[in-house]
Amino acid sequence: MYRVLLLASAGLCLASIAQAGGGDRSGQSILAIFEEGGATGSYAELSFGSVYPDVSGSYMGFATGGVATDFVMPGFAFKTDINDRISVALIYDQPWGAAVDYDIGTGYPFEGSHAALDSSALSAILKYDFDGGVSVYGGLRAQWVSADVLFPIISDYSASAPSTTAFGYLVGAAYERPEIALRVALTYFSSTTHDFEVTENSSVTGAVVSPYEQVMPEAVNLDAQTGIAEDTLLFGSVRWVNWADFTIAPPLFDALAGIPLAAYNGNYTTYTLGLGRALTDQWAASVALTYEPQAGGYSPDLGPFDGIFGVTLGAEYTNGPLVVSGGVNMSWIGDAQTLVTRAPVVTAATYENNTSIGVGLKIGYNF
Repeated sequence: MYRVLLLASAGLCLASIAQAGGGDRSGQSILAIFEEGGATGSYAELSFGSVYPDVSGSYMGFATGGVATDFVMPGFAFKTDINDRISVALIYDQPWGAAVDYDIGTGYPFEGSHAALDSSALSAILKYDFDGGVSVYGGLRAQWVSADVLFPIISDYSASAPSTTAFGYLVGAAYERPEIALRVALTYFSSTTHDFEVTENSSVTGAVVSPYEQVMPEAVNLDAQTGIAEDTLLFGSVRWVNWADFTIAPPLFDALAGIPLAAYNGNYTTYTLGLGRALTDQWAASVALTYEPQAGGYSPDLGPFDGIFGVTLGAEYTNGPLVVSGGVNMSWIGDAQTLVTRAPVVTAATYENNTSIGVGLKIGYNF
């Protein structure tokens, strides 16, 4: 029965982290490497998450309109055992992202502005099991990032950065006691540096093509779970992302505006705590709470929110080698202010009482 609960906890947070701080989306889970698999020690999964944020604000009596757009997050993973001690996994996710569209006709100074950041990553991981339940793992990540932006208020500024590839790595260690479903795993994800040829346009300069280096942040995940009673599992995670060192500042925009396009006030740490319960040999249910404290200060227009509290309900059905799990998340997005003007006085837009709904589905197969 712990097997059912273990899978339920792993599939629960498909929707819960997708509105976390900065541009964090997938949470970079590597938990597929711990799947037991079937007779050959192999396991494969497909996942799909969809998030529907409702984010709006106001500025000096003008409504911004809905600024955050819906998005989807596909993913897949494959894991297999090489022998009794060595396992390998291939995991695809979309770790970073942002998408805002400011409606036209609202009277808000940034009306008509648009920004999008898209990413995808493929991780190849190798795990080695020692005696006593200890394992270490590591791997390489290929990551693709692209972006485009439009800011009409700043000299009709626009920019496009086609997708580039960068490589990073991950390393981690875990301790497991399968008889009580105990597992603690700590994983470090390196930053990645992307070298773009960004095309920027403005009514002042025309088109300008410049080399531009963008660093995507490093992160650390701590994942833990343990059985606490018959058929009951306690699980949680802590995720830290180094957004303090993250800045988007294309050269022409920096020259025109005198400020970065996006920057964050500090690092973000997201906490998740949940319970899973086996209802029958085939069905399990889960509930989890997600919390991210506010960083304070001004938020960027690329992500006008600060902090989050969410509740995710999950369910899972197991039928032989097939495992189908899903989750529904409701999140309350922290209030935020974005800086509109700096001189001659500082003015800010206020975003309050915003929410997000997410749904996720994962299909796994053991063979």
